[in-house]
Amino acid sequence: MRKALLLSLLAVSCDGGGGASGPPPPPPPSIDAATAGTIRGKALFKGTPPANPRLPVGGNPECAALHAGPVLDEVVLVKDGRLANAFVHVKSGLESLKFPWPAAPVTVANEKCIYVPRVAGVQVNQPVRFTNEDPADHNVHGFSAQGGFNFTLRGRGRDGRVTLRQPEIMVSVKCDIHPWMIGYVGVVPHPFFAVTGEDGAFEFKGLPPGDYVVEAWHEKYGARTAAAKLDAKGTVELDFSFPP
Repeated sequence: MRKALLLSLLAVSCDGGGGASGPPPPPPPSIDAATAGTIRGKALFKGTPPANPRLPVGGNPECAALHAGPVLDEVVLVKDGRLANAFVHVKSGLESLKFPWPAAPVTVANEKCIYVPRVAGVQVNQPVRFTNEDPADHNVHGFSAQGGFNFTLRGRGRDGRVTLRQPEIMVSVKCDIHPWMIGYVGVVPHPFFAVTGEDGAFEFKGLPPGDYVVEAWHEKYGARTAAAKLDAKGTVELDFSFPP
């Protein structure tokens, strides 16, 4: 029975199919634009970042041929004290609202034997499209509390889609053929999420006034949370500091 429940929460299809049909999206919630506010901030890195290790692509001719030299495993990316690849989202404060999800998928590419982007985010019921941009085969093996998924993309141009039906921070993905390939997908029930770039910044506009908890997650350093009281037409600044 547990297996049947997990399968009902997860839809998987390969080579462009739509997967199992899900529930119809709800209408947009009624948020008064005249009183909506903004939560924004940065993911900061304190101290000297660790050196990222080399990826062992040299031992795999089909992947080594795609790179001109050594390739680093970009676990910790820091520029001017700002941390990239932190997944930031509103963790609580929106439970009374239901949000429609985009029909367009978020794309994660198998590119030069690396997941691009390394960290991505989607809404519940929004498809994640995994593409193969390489001549080599890739395997997409996902580890989720909603049920694992595992399929092979045989050569350039192949793709497969996964639709996750419940929130989850985070779903991890790897390639069993090239085991250094690691990626992460955050699944949330609303559009207020972001993955920080090299400036470490995030911004959530259009939030109704209220009390919120915002979480920032990083694959090496875990999660940080901060409370935010957002007034009508207000702006709250939140900075998250890594490592502890």
